[in-house]
Amino acid sequence: MFGFGQLINILKKNPKKIVFTEGKDPRILEAASRLLASSFLHPILVGVEDEIYAEAEESGFNIRGAEIINPAEFDRMEEMIDLFCELRKSKGVTKEQAAQVLSQNNYFGTMLVKMGLADALLGGATYSTADTVRPALQLIKTKPENSIVSSCYILVRPSATGENEVLAMADCAINIHPTEDELVEIAWETTKCAKIFGVDPQLAFLSYSTLGSGKGEDVDKMRNAAQKTKAKYPDLPIGGEMQFDAAVSPRVARTKCPELEVGGHANTFIFPDINAGNIGYKIAQRLGNFEAYGPILLGLNAPINDLSRGCNASEVYSMAIITAALA
Repeated sequence: MFGFGQLINILKKNPKKIVFTEGKDPRILEAASRLLASSFLHPILVGVEDEIYAEAEESGFNIRGAEIINPAEFDRMEEMIDLFCELRKSKGVTKEQAAQVLSQNNYFGTMLVKMGLADALLGGATYSTADTVRPALQLIKTKPENSIVSSCYILVRPSATGENEVLAMADCAINIHPTEDELVEIAWETTKCAKIFGVDPQLAFLSYSTLGSGKGEDVDKMRNAAQKTKAKYPDLPIGGEMQFDAAVSPRVARTKCPELEVGGHANTFIFPDINAGNIGYKIAQRLGNFEAYGPILLGLNAPINDLSRGCNASEVYSMAIITAALA
């Protein structure tokens, strides 16, 4: 089962570069100092060099060896502006407008990934989720087979056997009211992400109904999404629509849905909307003593992830490893 050692071993074989858009934030600097003490992940800090070093010195963090890039002094800015204008030509963006936008760290950092100067990006320590996702959507864009960006959380808890219990939950951060077809995409992307963390996905499409015990549009949506996903990915273990107790309790599943192979054994949960998903993962985190990692953004052409503004340095470090491993 999942441990960060697995992801670090992946990165040791193929080290990556990761952009931090908030280069002088003390939490970023602490995480960067930890990464610089290793050899598997190279941090790029966006910001003014003097300010970053001053903050690092004041906070007591050694960031010698970090790559620091100031948008105002970037030697390939003209090339970046031209590429930005090309990417946004449908909006009629001028060079002057592009230069103004690219003076913002979140857009500048995203363009470093787009230009291949970095493999991944982590932002959001001070930016909102929208300010991290918007540049990614505009510049990195979704994979050809994807129509949306979605997200999942990976929840980890030590078990009595000594192995970690690992769950995946989606979409808890991006899509407010996903459609049936969007839920199919969310489920597939979450499945692929879960496998990176050692999860053998057993999908449950969650509802307040189990196989028709309740009625309503939301029930129909989850039932139809489950059926469409099963039709598209027939080898994927899927149950739904189903209530959470039927998804995780073998005793309840024997009563409510004995015919479902994932009944009582689900580990990958697809929620009907962001309301349920966000509440659900936070209940697991706060009352179930799970560590929650995410939101992990899914469906983009390159790994771009968002931090909580309430994050600490340890969470930044963990999310940096996760983000880079996705590359």
